[in-house]
Amino acid sequence: MARPRKPLLSRERIVATALALVDEEGLSAVSTRRLAAELGVSGPSLYNHFKVKDEILDAVADTVVAQVDLSMFEDGTDWRTALLRWGRSYRAALTAHPSIVPFLAQGPGRRPAGLRMADAVFGGMVAAGWPPAQATRIGAMMRYFVAGSALGSFARGFVDDAGAYDPADYPHLGQAHLLAEHREQVDEGAFETGLQALVDGLELQYRQQESVHRG
Repeated sequence: MARPRKPLLSRERIVATALALVDEEGLSAVSTRRLAAELGVSGPSLYNHFKVKDEILDAVADTVVAQVDLSMFEDGTDWRTALLRWGRSYRAALTAHPSIVPFLAQGPGRRPAGLRMADAVFGGMVAAGWPPAQATRIGAMMRYFVAGSALGSFARGFVDDAGAYDPADYPHLGQAHLLAEHREQVDEGAFETGLQALVDGLELQYRQQESVHRG
């Protein structure tokens, strides 16, 4: 029998299958045994591409981060607009794959896409005039905020039963049962409010910094 023109297994196929498992069932669903079964191969064959399971998850996480737009840090966009655009793109990538967020929250490690993102943000902030230490803090702050917003839905945390929120106990939650129905409006609105507040606060710091240097 002639050999297949394409190999049965590749890094890309393993990563795509692992990401689908994470999306559908969560991080705990990913194991070398489960992946081998999903791919229709023997478990040891995975080790020709990845040494351990965490290497697979690293590749999955990096695949998600690679979807984040970084062009705004390279095309001369002012730092305020760049942070807004990057924050939105970053959140869009994470909310499409929320189950990988806890693993991503560990930091970029040696993941190429994660390191490219850290490098682009830091470089963009320093080029805009932020001191290196503060540029590092800005990148970290944005990561905390975006990752936190992608971990879950505030609106879905409330049940759609009006009787669950007795006015005697919760006088200000009379409309809380409607939140889940308007999840996208609530959650995206909250993210935009917070993102704008962060950038507005940073702009005040930036102006203060400039005035100190001029003085």
